[in-house]
Amino acid sequence: MVWSLIPLLVICVVIAGIAGSCAWGFGDKAAEQKVPTFDSTAAFQADARTMGFPIREPAVPADWQSNSGSTSTVGASLTSNVGWITESGTYVQLTQTAATEDQLTPHLGGDAVLGTGTTEAGGVTWVTYANDAEDRAVWITDLGEVRIGLLGRGANPPLDTLAAATLKAQPLPK
Repeated sequence: MVWSLIPLLVICVVIAGIAGSCAWGFGDKAAEQKVPTFDSTAAFQADARTMGFPIREPAVPADWQSNSGSTSTVGASLTSNVGWITESGTYVQLTQTAATEDQLTPHLGGDAVLGTGTTEAGGVTWVTYANDAEDRAVWITDLGEVRIGLLGRGANPPLDTLAAATLKAQPLPK
């Protein structure tokens, strides 16, 4: 009976491959795999219209590919989340929210996140965190009405580039 299922599985895989229903992601880095595209401009504009805090759209480097976006709830506040795959294959995410830093930190860094100090980028001080077990670096700054959280995954994510681009951008109109 098992031997009769093997040809059926092979036929299913071939049909799925021909129909384009599958994406084969071979390789270690995200840059080596097929990266989905995401319209970050539309997401930022929609979030600016619907969220009660300022939303910025950073001008990231041209070789970064926007690949994801979402909204979620942290504490009693919504978050605007957009992610990119950088030229080196690392993942970076920008999160904007009215939630507190204490609420945002485990949301971005996971349960085992630990404070690592502060850094200067884009003209402000960022509180830095790391979750080595999950390969996460997190930076958070407080701009009054909004907290900006940056998440990086992979080797040396360019959070300084994302920080500078985010702070250089003016809040989008409501």
